[in-house]
Amino acid sequence: MSDALMGVYNRAQLEVERGEGVWLHARDGRTFLDCVAGIATNSLGHAHPRLVAALEKQARKLWHVSNIFRIPEQEELAARLVDATFADLVFFGNSGSEAIECSLKAARRYHAVNGAPERIDVIGFAGSFHGRTYAAVNASGNAAYLDGFGPRLPGYVQLSIDDRKAIEEAVRRPTAAAVIVEPVQGEGGARALDGEWLLWLRQLCSANGVLLIFDEVQSGMGRTGRLFAHQWFDGAAPDIMAVAKALGGGFPIGACLATAEAAKGMTAGTHGSTFGGNPLAMAVGIAAFDEIAREETLANARDVSDQLLAGLRDLAARFPDVAVDVRGKGLLIGVKMLPNNRDMMALARDHGLLVAGGGDNCIRLLPPLIITAEEASEVLRRIEATFAAARSRFAAAA
Repeated sequence: MSDALMGVYNRAQLEVERGEGVWLHARDGRTFLDCVAGIATNSLGHAHPRLVAALEKQARKLWHVSNIFRIPEQEELAARLVDATFADLVFFGNSGSEAIECSLKAARRYHAVNGAPERIDVIGFAGSFHGRTYAAVNASGNAAYLDGFGPRLPGYVQLSIDDRKAIEEAVRRPTAAAVIVEPVQGEGGARALDGEWLLWLRQLCSANGVLLIFDEVQSGMGRTGRLFAHQWFDGAAPDIMAVAKALGGGFPIGACLATAEAAKGMTAGTHGSTFGGNPLAMAVGIAAFDEIAREETLANARDVSDQLLAGLRDLAARFPDVAVDVRGKGLLIGVKMLPNNRDMMALARDHGLLVAGGGDNCIRLLPPLIITAEEASEVLRRIEATFAAARSRFAAAA
């Protein structure tokens, strides 16, 4: 490990050298089936030829000019996002956290320009994760991310998703500005929220003049088999949505999407980004969007999801001493473990499979959307071998 890096990551002892499709190759010669995908980011796999071509072409033309000039590629990707969603307007940043920051600022600014600056409360939920910047960790439902950084900022409320009475009371307060929620909680353990609950929340917010923000940083861009997870439920569209991760197919891009009404306070000078929406990122983003939005890509995600969920549920039934629950939506899948999930991640690596961790002692499977049925079968074989090794190892330890 490098002594020159801040020690903020608990990195696996694995040096990755190159990748193609769903496969990663380590410097020591080992090959891994990648069901992390850069944490739901490399949704078209590694070194996708269309993304490589877009990057190389743009790199020879123009990398960066900042937002003091028009950027045609930025306007083009924004138009695609608007055409495919509820939104009228887009702001580009470089990450999911930046997309969340813009979303939160837009919500508070909306009420300020409407003559209600006291409406600052952002209502979030236990188990949520919205990013690592200061506003994002305050909106998140994991107090550990605030440890040592001072008390939670004023205007941030944390509730249980299951406590409808408390949610209703918070939304009806005269200081309520917005509710922020992930339609599928990612880090919280791949918990897919019920469509009826999302529709109820939408109606509650609308009835009380409170903006609804969806964090689709992880669940968006095809991850659930629809372009965005909330699109499974008619009438559930938010006022504001944060998108990132797969939007760039592995290249850093974040975006805040909003209706014209919700973004009415975001006028010149209220927000900005030096690098956000740069020509290089936008060229890759256009290529990634066009590939992910194809019905063939989305249909494959749905089909392989069905295959993996069925196979994992069968394995959980056969290994009840290892796995106790299978959950999620599309290719955002969580398996709740009895052994420590970090130990299970290491065991999976021993069997040539990369999986992510998650809350509630889950491991997460987040493969590229292009994974084939044959590759999914190989994932299940390697998970089975991992579960068998866990049964043997932890039974012996007991």
